[in-house]
Amino acid sequence: MGPHTPTANDAVLVDGGRIPFQRSGTGYRDMLAWELGKLALEGLINRSGLHPSHIELVILGNVIQEVNTSNVAREAALAAGLPDDIPAFTTTMACISSSMAVTTAMDRIRTGQNRVVVAGGVETMSDVPIRFKRAFRKKLIEASKYRSFKDFLSFFKGLRPSDLLPDTPEIAEFSTGETMGGSCDKMCALYGIGRQEQDRYALRSHQLAAEATEKGWLESELFPVPGPDGEFIRHDNAVRPDTTLEKLEKLKPAFHKSYGTVTAGNASPLTDGASALLLMSREHAGELDMLPRALLQDYHYVARKPDEELLIGPAIAIPQLFDRNGISLGDIDVFEFHEAFAGQMLTVLHALQSGSFAKEKLNRSRAVGEIPMDKLNRWGGSLSLGHPFGATGARLVMTAANRLEREDGKLALVAACAAGGQGHALLIERI
Repeated sequence: MGPHTPTANDAVLVDGGRIPFQRSGTGYRDMLAWELGKLALEGLINRSGLHPSHIELVILGNVIQEVNTSNVAREAALAAGLPDDIPAFTTTMACISSSMAVTTAMDRIRTGQNRVVVAGGVETMSDVPIRFKRAFRKKLIEASKYRSFKDFLSFFKGLRPSDLLPDTPEIAEFSTGETMGGSCDKMCALYGIGRQEQDRYALRSHQLAAEATEKGWLESELFPVPGPDGEFIRHDNAVRPDTTLEKLEKLKPAFHKSYGTVTAGNASPLTDGASALLLMSREHAGELDMLPRALLQDYHYVARKPDEELLIGPAIAIPQLFDRNGISLGDIDVFEFHEAFAGQMLTVLHALQSGSFAKEKLNRSRAVGEIPMDKLNRWGGSLSLGHPFGATGARLVMTAANRLEREDGKLALVAACAAGGQGHALLIERI
């Protein structure tokens, strides 16, 4: 691929970051999604120095939506004090929801519809919406039409005791009913990814995240925020610097008890958090004297049947994106991939270097290639830093841009899988 010719409507990353990711039920246990989004937007505005009046649109990803704040992007923007006349909308695409927010912002900038867009995402697992079961909900709706005491006497007719139990959301495929972890177990079995490999990869993620935290590499993307005890939250708290392979090996399978290899230790934890990126057209960034850091060059989304290869999406999206841009793995300096599970990551890496996968799934004559581990997720990943569903995609973009600068690289590849058999890949070029 030759050098990119700059254009006025190039979508560029100017600034961005996130509030520290926290295990659910800990640092943000008393906060709602809109409040977390508000903190990320405030952090972005304060750090960038941009006057809020220059923002033309806000897009946030979110997965588990609270019905009272279903357009959480708008509520977060208003709470953060952004001008009332800035439109905001929320997008959802499972674990790549904020990826979709970012690429939607790219398109709006490149087509000239907007010049300044804030894109990111938010998620809380500390306060998931719990509702009544459908049979009881139907009774409640019916009761709103009751007019006499006699009507109310018939309320419980046809209801079972189990209908009165709460209905909690599950991390499972609606179309198949299978949990994502269960699907990962099947994918690992299909591709021969063993338990020890997964535990070793999980250990690597925690060790790299601990190193990045200790050396301050992550500080450039973190917005410290007040915690429940009055102290500021400054770091991600899912990182386990003291974990060992021996500790990980003692954990029992979390999904399929008989043959499963996915455990609580080699899966990303339930996490609360929010992220926000400041994107502009190249021309307008210059007009505002804002220094572009990276060009958001191109992206590609894919989907396949949500079966035992539910999480293989990146291995399909990456070669298709490469073909369109005339590049290969050797052109990439920084790889930032979403780590839903260690097994998922290892399966994707295996598929990319598999000749049979290339022929059977990609209609290619040879494998895509092997990703150098010394270029992959060098500051940890979702396994260790945490994974707020709606916020991770933007986190990957910001980390990739920061790594390009620190590691003196030119081109970065961001990729992620998502529920529903979906996935994406995104190219970022350092400016």
